[in-house]
Amino acid sequence: MKNDISSELLMNKLFFDKLKFTREGFKNDASVFELSLKCEIKKSTVDESYKIELSLFGKKANEYTLEILLVGLFTFRTDGQLDDNTKKTIIEKNTVAIMMPYMRSQVSLLTAQPEMDCVVLPAFNINQMIDSQK
Repeated sequence: MKNDISSELLMNKLFFDKLKFTREGFKNDASVFELSLKCEIKKSTVDESYKIELSLFGKKANEYTLEILLVGLFTFRTDGQLDDNTKKTIIEKNTVAIMMPYMRSQVSLLTAQPEMDCVVLPAFNINQMIDSQK
């Protein structure tokens, strides 16, 4: 039995490329927080590296809008040992699952301000989100 349980996926960098908050009014009774979350996967033409862009647009009517772009740069630990389908599945689903807690935290930080109700994003079905974007 192999004792090495480390992942073949490596996260090389993770950073917020865009943080935009625009106040449109003051705290109100609107309880609906509109949310749009998208994922874009870009594979390098030079090597086996991947750029994952997770973008979120949120809006609370007559109160604020926010836009966040979270970028993750990923590679695989080994070359050639994983087949293309396995790599595709790992990149499409695992990377987003790794990045979501950072996105969730940033949304809460941006909305936990005076005269605002803090937004805590729920858990998402990553598989369904990725499948619906195909």
